[in-house]
Amino acid sequence: QVQLIESGGGAVESGGSLKLSCIASGYAVGSACMGWFRQSPDKEREGVAVIEKDNSTNYKGSVKGRFIISQDSVKNALYLEMNDLTPEDSATYYCAAAKIGWGCHMMITATSGYRGMDYWGKGTLVTISS
Repeated sequence: QVQLIESGGGAVESGGSLKLSCIASGYAVGSACMGWFRQSPDKEREGVAVIEKDNSTNYKGSVKGRFIISQDSVKNALYLEMNDLTPEDSATYYCAAAKIGWGCHMMITATSGYRGMDYWGKGTLVTISS
């Protein structure tokens, strides 16, 4: 069975930073496609960033230059460094992984792109105050 466990969420003020971690078991980080998605009560789940086995990345436009996704195959972990946070970044952030890597880059902009992922963590809450 695959388990993805997120950590690192919390409450910070606008302009602050957070680093999220996702520890995987039953799945090899770096083997296909992984990413971070977020969802707030008033919005649909959206792709934030994805990373492929060759470490190529794709980001949601509004987070480019502020967020960095990375993976560590030795630690079997996925990370999301978030900087210059704004209240619009407030959401529950989910770690996700796909069985195959094809189409990974499309999960950010495609309608219901989250459906391309096969495994999900339970999420970690990020709250940004103004």
